[in-house]
Amino acid sequence: MAGKAAVTAAAAAAGTLKGRVGAWWRSRREAARRDTGMSTAEYAVGTIAAAAFAAVLYKVVTSGTVSGALNSMIGKALDASF
Repeated sequence: MAGKAAVTAAAAAAGTLKGRVGAWWRSRREAARRDTGMSTAEYAVGTIAAAAFAAVLYKVVTSGTVSGALNSMIGKALDASF
């Protein structure tokens, strides 16, 4: 890895656009390789967010106003004549 770092530093120091872009891509690839275990944390945060959203949605749907509106809509749909 030390050889790659030296090549990257030399290319960046050269100041060419190709060298700078290449150095940036190499740094991104190396960072992505070091990013192990991150998906577990992302899944945990996503699961917590989904559970919180479900709790809020449950509270809204079971509130008096929304529950009454849903019961009214279902009642009208069932009493409709065909």
